[in-house]
Amino acid sequence: MLKIPLNFALQTLLMKAIWKGSINFGLVNIPIKLYSGATSHRIDLDMIRRKDQCAIQYVRICKKDGKEVPWDEIAKGYQKENGDYVVLEDSDFEKAMPEKTKSIEIFEFVLEDEIPSKFLEKPYIVEPEKAAAKTYALLREALKKSGKVGLSKFVLRSAEHLAILKEEDGAILLIQLRFEEDLRDPADAKIPGDIKIQKKELDMAMSIIDQLTDKFDPSKYKDTYKVELLKVIKKKAAAPKNKKTTAKEESAPTKKKPVEDDLLSQLKASLEAIQN
Repeated sequence: MLKIPLNFALQTLLMKAIWKGSINFGLVNIPIKLYSGATSHRIDLDMIRRKDQCAIQYVRICKKDGKEVPWDEIAKGYQKENGDYVVLEDSDFEKAMPEKTKSIEIFEFVLEDEIPSKFLEKPYIVEPEKAAAKTYALLREALKKSGKVGLSKFVLRSAEHLAILKEEDGAILLIQLRFEEDLRDPADAKIPGDIKIQKKELDMAMSIIDQLTDKFDPSKYKDTYKVELLKVIKKKAAAPKNKKTTAKEESAPTKKKPVEDDLLSQLKASLEAIQN
């Protein structure tokens, strides 16, 4: 189950609403704002020219005359078979489904466990407008008591999305889902069929799972790659400009003892490593 730590008083001051509209729950209408429920902590890296470290600038160039096009002159267009474009304005997207561009319609309730994890895509935090505090609280408590989630659809950035509304940590979260048509069939990949597994091998694999089983605690898991990359960056920044840091200096992975190709031997070695 997806867990998102919430502190509305602090977070909503720092966040900017990305969508405004309402949740339709039967005949009840709840005016709300949507905030992104996730953030990125990636290291920002710029594209530069190696020889003089000149930053590279991306520009929007017209394919016809080679001139740069400012943002206020850019529109969205659908290309026809003859190569011409149909120019679309914001109002055109609203005309397609005007009732959906500003509302999240709950059309069904299901148990969350019935939704395979492959459908889960992106979390959002739902905040009510001040006048809708009671109706928001009503839906929140109803979702919590029923143990169910509300299946819904909404339009964001010119595209319709499937989503669930759920109660979690005292708030209503909207979790964007993927449509089934957007998922690839595992059968398209080269997945092995029935393969004979020895009982000893399966027992050993189960022992490894038992040894590594614990309760899920997201606070334990950190982006260690980012930490190590920052160390490399700091080391290179502190080094004299005329000295190049070699790949050997940057990373010195520990040598692993060779393990026999036999699967059972690998499993035994794995189990021994965990127990030690």
